[in-house]
Amino acid sequence: MNVLVVDDHAIVRQGLRQILVESGKVMNVGEAECGAEAIRQVREGGWDVVVLDISLPDRNGIEILKQIRKESPKTRILMLSMHDEGLFAIRALKAGASGYITKQSAPGELMAAIQQVARGRKYLTAALAEAMADSLGEDNDRPPHEMLSDREYQTLCLIASGKSLTDAAEEMHLSVKTVSVYRSRLLEKMKLKNNAELTHYAIKNGLA
Repeated sequence: MNVLVVDDHAIVRQGLRQILVESGKVMNVGEAECGAEAIRQVREGGWDVVVLDISLPDRNGIEILKQIRKESPKTRILMLSMHDEGLFAIRALKAGASGYITKQSAPGELMAAIQQVARGRKYLTAALAEAMADSLGEDNDRPPHEMLSDREYQTLCLIASGKSLTDAAEEMHLSVKTVSVYRSRLLEKMKLKNNAELTHYAIKNGLA
């Protein structure tokens, strides 16, 4: 297999490269530190699987996922994230990802996931499969947070976890002003007044 690793942290890329090379199942490992570089390398072709971080400095990983799927439908994409399985994972799968795995996963699980998606199959952990099942049939009665855009949802989760706008902006690689706009939009969409109500909602709905 030829695998492209997309992550903005050099240490993470190096660790993933070592795991892939030592497995003996990967012929070529490429690296990209941002979404634009990932798109460029995908356009050049030759990748069986893209391991894509959900948090990138230039664009959200799900946005990159959608563009790769549009330009290279046969390329399999495994999302990699520091976030536990949940709505981030469901959003990624609905956007065309072949699987979702957290950075806390063991090397053996990572290789199993890569091999499975390379064969054209989905990789779902038991927790993610359960979350997917729970999300089925809810379109007619969707909770407010499912109406949010990917960036708005990310903002919701970060604020609910206790992050300040400055901290959230740093993690999302955006300006504080931009994150503030996302916060205002999500409060309006969800009919909430402030961070306290937002946090209460997130805890009640298992988002924090």
